[in-house]
Amino acid sequence: MKKQIFAVVAAMCLTTAIVAPTTSYASTNSSQSSDDVVNEKLGVPIVVYGGSLSASEKETVKKSLGVTSNSDVEEITITGADIAKYIENGNSSARLYSSAKITPKDAGSGLVISIVTPDNITEVTSDMYTNAMLTAGIEDATVEVAAPKKVTGHSALAGIYKAYEVTTGKKLDKDRTDVANQELSVATDLAQNSGIDEEKVSQLLTDIKKQIAEQKPATKEDVEKIVDEQLKKLEINLSDQDRQLLIDLMDKISKLDIDFSKWSTQLDDLSGNIKDQLNKINDDIKSDSGFWASVKNFFQKIMDGISSIFS
Repeated sequence: MKKQIFAVVAAMCLTTAIVAPTTSYASTNSSQSSDDVVNEKLGVPIVVYGGSLSASEKETVKKSLGVTSNSDVEEITITGADIAKYIENGNSSARLYSSAKITPKDAGSGLVISIVTPDNITEVTSDMYTNAMLTAGIEDATVEVAAPKKVTGHSALAGIYKAYEVTTGKKLDKDRTDVANQELSVATDLAQNSGIDEEKVSQLLTDIKKQIAEQKPATKEDVEKIVDEQLKKLEINLSDQDRQLLIDLMDKISKLDIDFSKWSTQLDDLSGNIKDQLNKINDDIKSDSGFWASVKNFFQKIMDGISSIFS
C-alpha cells in the first residue's frame, strides 16, 4: 500500500513536471512577463510557420507556441523552396505543417528544445532535434516545436535553419546542414525499423559523437571502432545495413569543420539528460510495470477528456 501511495505521489510529481514547462511558457506571454522585454542585443524570437497551414491551423499553432497579438516576435513562413534549399533532395512540393519558435540566447547558454504538441510530432524527438542542430552549427537557442495535426516533424528543422539565418544574419554551412539532415533521417529510421527506443537512439548518436569529439578519429576504420564500441556498450544490435549507415554518417560528421572541444561539452550535457530520461523510465518499469501502465492510462484518459472539451 505504501509503495502504491508513493508511486501515485511520484506520478503526480512527474505529471506536474511535464505540464509545468507548457504552463510556465504560456505565462511568459502575459503582460507581466519579463520575457516581454525586447532583447536589443540578440533580437526578438522568430516564429516559423509551415507553409501549408490553413488560417485555423495557424491559429492553433500560435496558441500552442504562446504567440498572441501582443507578442513581440518576427513571423516568417517556410515554403517548398526552403525545403529544397535546406534539405538535400527535399521535395519543393511537400506539405509543410510543423512549425517552430526560436529564441536566441547568449553564447554558452546551450540548446533547449521543447516539443509543445508531442502527440502531433510522431517521429522526431527533442533530443533528435538537438543532435541535428548541433551538427548543423546551431548552439545557443530555446526552440519550441508545434504542429496542428500528426506529422513527422522533419520540416520544422528546415524552419529552424531559416530562422537561425534570419536571426543571426549568418549563413549555415551547407555541408553541415546536409549531414544534420542525414543524421535526423538515420535517427528516425533506426527508431522505426530497428525496434530501438527513441531515447536510446538519441543516446547512441550522442555518445558516438562525444567519442568522436574526444578521440578525433583519423580514418573511417577509427570511426567504425568507435561506433562498434558504443553499440556494444548500449547493447544495441543492428543489421549490417543499419550499422553501415551509422558508420557512414559518423564518418561524415568526423570530417566536418567543427570545434570539437566546444562541442564535447554540449554533448556531455545532452548525454546526461538522455541518460536521466532512460534511467527514469527503467526505474518506473522495475518498480511496478503494471501499476505504472495503469497510471499512464489514467492520465491519458484525463488528457483525452480535456482535449475533447476544446476540440
